[in-house]
Amino acid sequence: MKHYEMPPCVRKTTIGGQAIIEGISMKGPQTTCVTVRKPDGTLTFQERPTPKPKHPFWKLPIARGAYTLFTALKDGMNDINYSAQFFEDDDSVDTEPSRFEKWVENHISSDKLEKILMGFAMVIGTILPIALFLVAPTLIVGVLPDGAPYFVRSLLEGVVRIILFLIFMWSISHMKDIERTFRYHGAEHKTIFCYEAGLPLTVENVRNMPRFHPRCGTSFMIVMMIIPILIFAFVQMDNVWLRMILRLVLLPVVVGIAYECNRWAGRHDGVISRAIRWPGIQMQKLTVFEPDDSMIEVAIASMEKVIPPDDSDAWK
Repeated sequence: MKHYEMPPCVRKTTIGGQAIIEGISMKGPQTTCVTVRKPDGTLTFQERPTPKPKHPFWKLPIARGAYTLFTALKDGMNDINYSAQFFEDDDSVDTEPSRFEKWVENHISSDKLEKILMGFAMVIGTILPIALFLVAPTLIVGVLPDGAPYFVRSLLEGVVRIILFLIFMWSISHMKDIERTFRYHGAEHKTIFCYEAGLPLTVENVRNMPRFHPRCGTSFMIVMMIIPILIFAFVQMDNVWLRMILRLVLLPVVVGIAYECNRWAGRHDGVISRAIRWPGIQMQKLTVFEPDDSMIEVAIASMEKVIPPDDSDAWK
């Protein structure tokens, strides 16, 4: 196994980010900043307080992973919607609205409609991955005879799940808009590495940093697909529908365990942590591309907005 060398680190930070349409959303312990490069080349910023769990339960190990994933999905949808407004198509031809469009305009306010659409998009964005990467492998492997060993069944489900994920990520990585977003993803990683190395946040310094980060969401996803192989290898349940329901019920637990594994592996550099990081690092080759200097400028601008003055981002 080839060891992935991380750059020298003088601080571990809790700051993280998400790549969006022509921009980056960077989340610090106190402030979250969404930075977008508009079509005219200028940068626009949207700053907001970083949400924190209100109940102590969501700060506990395992539970904090489910909370982090939910808030990341919710905030990610809002940030993408914010960045998309700067790149809406210019409809030069006026068309007569349909009867349905007129009814919607007369009965639903624009703000309410936007919330409805965002909620619908979030539901679909959650259901589709679950159906594709959780339910589909269970149904596919369900053709095995009932007497098949549970470890073999669980292992095959994991293999099918990872193959589907690889095909999906490889396919979308070749789409032009997604390819640019993945390049912003690389800018985000490089900027965080530069900050953790204690170097000034300049384009030159950031450019020389690696693009694969051990605490990336892609690494989290691949670990989340491996964990069920170990959990369900010992669950004796022949009925395919009951197995599928059980996987859905235990999904928050799987998410929490994957989060803790990824968190621990990102903070340590030993044989075990390298082994945990390795699949995610390989997977990032499909989701993290080399950015250009303009993308790095966006990442730096967003990073500088969220660095706290009191060192509260230190990962203790």
